[in-house]
Amino acid sequence: MTSLAANLPDEKAIKSQKQAVLLVSAFAAFLVPFLTSAINLALPAIGNDLHVNAISLSWVVSSSLLATAIFLLPFGKLSDIIGRKKIFTLGIILFTIATLLIVFTNSLASLIVLRTIQGFSSAMIFGTSLAILTSVFPAGERGRAMGIQVTATYLGLSTGPVIGGILTHSLGWRSIFVFLFLIGLISIYLVFTKMKSEWADARGETFDWKGSAIYGVSLFGVMYGFSKLPSVTGWIFLASGISAGIIFLLFERRIEHPVFDAKLFLTNRVLALSGLAALINYSATSAIGFFMSLYLQYVKGLDPRSAGLIMISQPLAMALLSPMAGKLSDRKNPGVIASVGMGITGAGLVLLCFINATTPFYLIICLLILMGIGFALFSSPNTNAIMSSVENRYLGIASGVVGTMRMIGQMTSMGIAMMLISLYIGKQTINPETHTGFLAAMKTGFVIFSFLSLFGVFASLARNNKLENKI
Repeated sequence: MTSLAANLPDEKAIKSQKQAVLLVSAFAAFLVPFLTSAINLALPAIGNDLHVNAISLSWVVSSSLLATAIFLLPFGKLSDIIGRKKIFTLGIILFTIATLLIVFTNSLASLIVLRTIQGFSSAMIFGTSLAILTSVFPAGERGRAMGIQVTATYLGLSTGPVIGGILTHSLGWRSIFVFLFLIGLISIYLVFTKMKSEWADARGETFDWKGSAIYGVSLFGVMYGFSKLPSVTGWIFLASGISAGIIFLLFERRIEHPVFDAKLFLTNRVLALSGLAALINYSATSAIGFFMSLYLQYVKGLDPRSAGLIMISQPLAMALLSPMAGKLSDRKNPGVIASVGMGITGAGLVLLCFINATTPFYLIICLLILMGIGFALFSSPNTNAIMSSVENRYLGIASGVVGTMRMIGQMTSMGIAMMLISLYIGKQTINPETHTGFLAAMKTGFVIFSFLSLFGVFASLARNNKLENKI
């Protein structure tokens, strides 16, 4: 009896810590997805205000994605060494400051610079939040916790088009960043008052600065080059990035504590194939919001608020189903659940290939809901599979892998979209004369994404039945 009573405070403290970490993590998870979806709705307003074309507008989205992709893995490793809370907190602060500065920007160049800083700080948040959750929640509770965090992410995605559309329509696109700045301040307050512990399971290891620099150069070359294809500049950057990537892999083999531990992928089937599945899934889906925002406003003639109300259907379906999918992945094979989700997403993409200028709104909403169901069934279980497949000292790296695959996938998806718009309408603005070209670019993109999803299903199914090869 005495022993049980003595354990109660510890149990209370553990439960309190779990709740605090989940609250802070969920609140932070809301920030970036909200901004991403809100900006998609605000792109036409930004283009009109700053007088830029569709290709230039795409860099408002891509600059942040590229910066996040480059720094996610290094920050994931660094957080394992010096502390995940430290990196997470710094990321929230930098993100909030950059958000405030965007309110006062008046040129595309300054907007892209500040969006790049937002991407840099987002890497600090994404590279640590999942690792912190995994540190606190045991295997039997992890899927549920991740489902709640993913729900917060999808709430950001679902409220972004609505709130962003209303703010843009009523107060202008800068008001989105004022709103997000206030959310950022609340997040900072929660971090300092609720998150008391620190986690650094690889404390004492040295950080691989040289490898991180080579990795950044490689990723920038590949992603930027891909976005510039089929121009000569694009091929030069792509070849340079691939060459730097080969140098990076050779260099990492000789480092005692590499930023990228190749053995994690060579010996861990679940991590490797789950990461590949995430990369393919995000490559096939991330540009859908970009295409649909332009389609609904330019081709269908809707204002930002009305377009937002239609686009909310996809992330709302994600938010409603993600907790169930996460909880289910604690009891069933997460690989199978994720594979079913990717298959549903692929079916939705195939159907999106047939939309045109006269497609009724109810059909568009139904297709977006179908996509949302598929993505909800994929995301939480796939993330649970990745984070449960490694030891605690690799959690930052695993968290970085999750985020890196997402960001590279998003950047690849946007690169495909930018390349197709460049091929079909060039540097012209989207207007009634270029609607046909834009629709052709969008449909071609959906065809490419459909094939990617089909390949992704096979990659997802290739995982073994149990997460039993934990390193």
